[in-house]
Amino acid sequence: MSRHIAYLSLGSNLCNPDVVAVSRHDRLSCNIDNALRALGERGVTLLKCSSFFETEPWGFDSPNGFINAAAKVETELSPLDLLQTLCEVERQMGRTEKSNSRQYSDRIIDIDILFYDNVVMSLPSLIIPHPLMEQRRFVLAPLAEIAPDFVHPLLKKKIAALLEKLDCKSL
Repeated sequence: MSRHIAYLSLGSNLCNPDVVAVSRHDRLSCNIDNALRALGERGVTLLKCSSFFETEPWGFDSPNGFINAAAKVETELSPLDLLQTLCEVERQMGRTEKSNSRQYSDRIIDIDILFYDNVVMSLPSLIIPHPLMEQRRFVLAPLAEIAPDFVHPLLKKKIAALLEKLDCKSL
């Protein structure tokens, strides 16, 4: 089997009631750590993980801030099998539904495929590269930390350049 490199975005803004930790930040960080561990148990090898970034909700209102991270992983899974594995981990951790029709809500864990090698695909269940990522600082900042020189296969720009452009727009 051939090995593939994928970049994932992970986020959490609800504390898992089963996790005992000192602070809310620690509990949310633990959700991301637990998700990465569960992926490892399913044959998805963590190669690199960004720092954890505290961010505001994007696309909906909530009093609960997020912890976001990006991860570089290696897998033998196809893109669709990787998506299925991510959904299994989300369900195992207590996420009951994925966002549909861009209706976002609070969640214990959210794991998205940003890139899978240099694959470009658009299916009803999966779009790679992840759509709208160039508009989301909570995705680009962690990703730029671990893969600043990765070139977006559609936009033909490095991740660091996409983040810089986004940061310039917000000034």
